[in-house]
Amino acid sequence: MTGLTDVHKGPEFDISDLLRIMERLRDPSDGCPWDVKQTFTSVIPHTLEECYELVDAIQQGDLPHVAEELGDVLFQVIFYSELGKELGAFDFHAVVEGIARKLLRRHPHVFAEGAVEGRVLGSITTDEVKANWEVIKRKEKVHSKNIGVLADVPKALPALSRAQKLQKRAATVGFDWGEVSGALAKLKEEMDEFQHAVRDNDGESMAEELGDLIFSAVNVARHLGYDAESVLRQANDKFEMRFSDMETAALEEGSALSDESNRQMEARWQSAKSRD
Repeated sequence: MTGLTDVHKGPEFDISDLLRIMERLRDPSDGCPWDVKQTFTSVIPHTLEECYELVDAIQQGDLPHVAEELGDVLFQVIFYSELGKELGAFDFHAVVEGIARKLLRRHPHVFAEGAVEGRVLGSITTDEVKANWEVIKRKEKVHSKNIGVLADVPKALPALSRAQKLQKRAATVGFDWGEVSGALAKLKEEMDEFQHAVRDNDGESMAEELGDLIFSAVNVARHLGYDAESVLRQANDKFEMRFSDMETAALEEGSALSDESNRQMEARWQSAKSRD
């Protein structure tokens, strides 16, 4: 699979075929029994899984797999669009119309007069783009009567991503540390409070302070320009690689980690680290 279409032959299927396939799958008389019984809510876990599989393929640099996973994610959009059409709420064309209008509206520095082929003369910096983006989004909230700065940050986001987005939104109105030193000082303060709760063996307080500590660590990541979710994913991958190295080394010596002392495992850990 190359992911590329033969330019002479042309594609065998297009978006209209995919929409029709979805209609057929949902046909109550001769569709797929599983697809027919799905609802907006029941499809959510599959959507999340497909998105994570796409991210994994991208991080592995497996481009043919990325193309495949993009198809799976696109199918999720098609599925929800069909559900919306059946309820008379919206269809795929409304989804396309909505995102097209939003992109044109939010990129006035590219699309003059909000036209697809409208050209804007002159240049703009990335910082100016970000500033304009937030201004435009705030105007949209006023029109939609959803004026809270944090009001539309999705609650279903992974906790690290949502924390970073909440902090970023709050910063747009000036609620932020002026520089990373302030965020670092706050992180130390939260660590002190967490350690105090641990010394007191206060279970409820420990959980609360640990949450504050993680939230503050995310804020430090944001100030340094890192995505907290990605940073933790990298840390997970590093831990997994080192632990696997430890297991392999133990196996080669006729041992198993479960049979070794803490001192032996620490030695193996340090050895695995030295091979990074």
